[in-house]
Amino acid sequence: MTSTHLPKPTIFALAAIVTIIAGGFGGLVFVAATGISDTDLVFDSFFFSIVRFTLLQAVLSTVLSLVLAVPVARAFSRQNSFWGRRLLLWLFALPLSLPALVVVLAVLGVWGKQGWVQLPFGISIFGLSGILIAHVFFNMPLATRLILSRFDSIPAENWRLANQLDLPASAIFRIIEWPVLKSALPSAGALIFMLCLTSFTIVLTLGGGPKATTIEVAIYQALRFDFDMTRAVFLALTQLGLTIILLLVAHQFSSIAPQIPALSNRNWRLDGQQMQARITDFLIIIAASIFIIAPMISLSLAGIKADLLHILLDPAVHSAIITSLIIAALAALVSLIICWALLIHSAGKSVYISMSASIILVVPPIVLGSGWFVILHRFGDVFSMAPFIVIIINALMALPFVYRVLGPAMHHSARQHDRLSASLGITGMARWKIVDWPVLKKPFAIALAFAMALSLGDLGVIALFGSEHVRTLPLLLLQKMGAYRSHEAAGLALLLAAMCLVLIFTSEKLVGENRQ
Repeated sequence: MTSTHLPKPTIFALAAIVTIIAGGFGGLVFVAATGISDTDLVFDSFFFSIVRFTLLQAVLSTVLSLVLAVPVARAFSRQNSFWGRRLLLWLFALPLSLPALVVVLAVLGVWGKQGWVQLPFGISIFGLSGILIAHVFFNMPLATRLILSRFDSIPAENWRLANQLDLPASAIFRIIEWPVLKSALPSAGALIFMLCLTSFTIVLTLGGGPKATTIEVAIYQALRFDFDMTRAVFLALTQLGLTIILLLVAHQFSSIAPQIPALSNRNWRLDGQQMQARITDFLIIIAASIFIIAPMISLSLAGIKADLLHILLDPAVHSAIITSLIIAALAALVSLIICWALLIHSAGKSVYISMSASIILVVPPIVLGSGWFVILHRFGDVFSMAPFIVIIINALMALPFVYRVLGPAMHHSARQHDRLSASLGITGMARWKIVDWPVLKKPFAIALAFAMALSLGDLGVIALFGSEHVRTLPLLLLQKMGAYRSHEAAGLALLLAAMCLVLIFTSEKLVGENRQ
C-alpha cells in the first residue's frame, strides 16, 4: 500500500475522474471558444443581474444564519444539562439530512399562502424572502452545531476561573467566548456561503421568476427550455470561477484555532444559572426549536393527510422509486469502488489522492452536468444517456464524503496489518478477504448508506437529464409541485424524506456500533 508505483486500480480511478471532469469542462470551453462572437448577447444586463442576485442571496443567507446561530449556540452552551438537550441537538441535524425539495415543501407548509404563519407586510414566500427562509432553515442549525462544538472545546479551567472571579456576562463574552467565535465564524460562514452559492433546488422552486434567479437555475433554464448553449456555457464558467475563488478564500480560514488541553472534561460553566439568564436562554432555544421543528411537523401532517395508499399504488410512483433506488445504489457503489481504488495506494495518506477525491467540490455537479449535456447533445439524444451520466456525476458528488469515511478506516487498517501481512506473505485478494474486509465492512456500509442518501435526494443532475422515461422520485415530486397537485406532492415528500432518513439513521447506527 505504500509503494511509490501506483496500482492499476488507482490509475484507472484517477483516469476516470480526470476523464469525467475534463470532459465536462472541455465541453464548456469548446462551446465558449466557438461562440465567442456572441458574447455581447450573453453578457447583457440579465446576465449581470443573475450574478448579482446569486451573490446577494448567498451573502444575506450566510449573515442571517450566523447572526441567528450565535445566540442559539451560546444558549445551548450555557444551559448544558437540561432535559431534552440531546434530542433537540439531534433534531437540529435533521434539516441537512433531508432533500432540499422536501425542505421546500416543509417551509411552504408553515410560511406559504395556506401555511400556519402569514408573512407580514404582504411579503411573498416566493422570491428572495422565501429563499432566505429556506436557506436559514438549512444552515442555521448547521452553524449552531459548528459554533457549539467550539464552545464545548473551551477548557473547563477557563470556566472555573471565570466563576472564581465572578466575571459578568459581558466580560465572559469578551474574554472567553469572542476569541472562540472569531475563529469559528469565518470557516462556518465560508461553508454556508458555498452551500448557498451553489443552491439549486431551493431557488428553482422558490425563486419566483427572473428577478430571483441564480446562476445554477439560469444554466438549467438555458439548457432545458431556451436551448441557448452559449449562454449556459458562459454561466457555467462564471459559476466555476466564483466557486474556485470562494474555495481559495475559504482555505484561508480552514485552519483550526489552537486549543489549550483541558485538565477536566466536566463543563463548569455557571454563568447561565441565574434566573434571568436561564429565561433568556430557554426562550432563544424554544424559538429556534420551533423554527426548525414546525416545518417538519407540517410536512408530516400534510403527508399523512394525503392518500398514501393511492400514491403507493400509482405506477408512476413505483417506477420513480425503483429508478431512484437503482441510480442511488449504483452511484454509491461506483463511488465506493473509485474511493477504494484511490485508497489502496496510500490509505488516505497522499495529499494528491485526497485532492483528486475532493475535486468535485471545485466543479459543482450542475456545471459538470452542463458540460456533458453540451457534448452529448452534439452526438444524438442526450436523454437516452441520462441514467449513465446521472449515476457517474452522483458518484463523484458523493466521493468526498465517502473518502472521509473510508480514508481513516483504511489508513488505520494498513497501519495495523501491513507488516504482519507482508511477513506472512498474504497479498492481493487473499489479504482483502482475510485481513481487510472483516475490519472494513462496517465503514463500507456506512459510506454506502450515506452515498445512497445523497444520491436519492438529488435533483440537480436529474433535472438536466431527466425525462418521462428516466424519472426519479425528486423529479416526480417537482413535477407534481409544478402541476399544483399539492396533496400528492406532500405524500411523495414524506415518502422521500422517510427513505433518506432511514439511510442516514442506518449509517449513524453503524457509526455508533463501529466506535464500540
